[in-house]
Amino acid sequence: MKKLLLLTTLGISLVGNAQDSDLEKDYAKIENKVIDWRRDIHQHPELGNREFRTAEKIAKHLRSLGIAVRTGVAHTGVVGLLKGDNPGKVVALRADIDALPVTERNDLSFKSTVTSEFLGEKVGVMHACGHDTHTAILMGVAEVLSKNKDKINGTVKFIFQPSEEGPPPGEEGGALLMVKEGVMENPKVDAIFGLHINSQTPVGIIRYKSGGTMAAAQRFVIKVKGKQSHGSQPWSGVDPILISAKIIDGLQTIISRETKLTNEAAVITVGKIKSGNRFNIIPEDAEMIGTVRTLDYDMKEKLNKRMVEMVSTIAKAYGGEATCEIKDMTEITYNDPDLVHQMLPTIQRVAGVANVQTQKAVTGAEDFSYFQKEAPGFFFFLGGMTPGNTDSFPHHTPDFKIDDSGLLLGVRTLTEMSLDYLEQ
Repeated sequence: MKKLLLLTTLGISLVGNAQDSDLEKDYAKIENKVIDWRRDIHQHPELGNREFRTAEKIAKHLRSLGIAVRTGVAHTGVVGLLKGDNPGKVVALRADIDALPVTERNDLSFKSTVTSEFLGEKVGVMHACGHDTHTAILMGVAEVLSKNKDKINGTVKFIFQPSEEGPPPGEEGGALLMVKEGVMENPKVDAIFGLHINSQTPVGIIRYKSGGTMAAAQRFVIKVKGKQSHGSQPWSGVDPILISAKIIDGLQTIISRETKLTNEAAVITVGKIKSGNRFNIIPEDAEMIGTVRTLDYDMKEKLNKRMVEMVSTIAKAYGGEATCEIKDMTEITYNDPDLVHQMLPTIQRVAGVANVQTQKAVTGAEDFSYFQKEAPGFFFFLGGMTPGNTDSFPHHTPDFKIDDSGLLLGVRTLTEMSLDYLEQ
């Protein structure tokens, strides 16, 4: 009850479905379990496509609740299906279960000491993005809903997704592979909800954006072909390093001079450049690798088109050749406006109107977007920072921390959204 008092102090309303005595009892019982699950998963993190222990823990829990379970989906994913006592639509809830190659650096009693291999190197492994909280929250939602089947008008599909941070090189994985393997079918999903904990948003706060909320992420590779020569005689060759510099400069003008940034943000970043092996040799070729982030489909198409045109033209102007290949990594995380409008009253009822805030789009990416290509989706952000804390750490860093008192609001919100959506 201590945590329920905290929610009341934060202004979180206990009305609507939340006043249901059965639900209230179940919420009170589940919080400590969710925290324990989260801490256990945090202490035993696993990298993408290798989440064997985590998947086993999830599957065992779902089966204990009488939920039909499929394992081995997209390598290590787990899918649970809970049919309510009444007929209706199908709503899906998603949690990602993978960790990151980061060595944890904090004083938590349940900090990770796990090491593994990543890209041929020994690395520390850490839940440095909060996927452990997402998993524990969804396990809690499954338990609450399984005890309230009489309130479910339809079916709830629980999707525990591996490899959100991306599969290992040479492997498929993540949401895209789950979609390929039919996770949004049999039965067909009518709507999907997901959340992401945020270490720099106070506990008790939920933030969201209608429409494009997280960026499409693309990976590009630019290959420049020049002509090798002695470094003392540049006139006898074609310098691919010079051409690369001009291309990098040109790509930024696509953003700064051709993109209407008052509509949505966009980013082109060159993250790696490789060329040459000796100080006095102009090399024959160069390679650049980077990322494009967009929040609008038309903008994405235009940026891609201009990149390919510009790379080739600039190289030709300096006597060389160049190609630009662009590959999708994630789609735009697009919150269906009608679904947002439909579910916003539920979120406001559960969290309190003052605690539900709109936010700007972010240029980070989420492969939840692939589920949203198959059915209308709503993805929101859950506060995980101790209120008043001025020493929070960003995601994907060794010092990342989450306040466990924020997890119950995640359980309540996803539970009530599911019930209300199916009731409507």
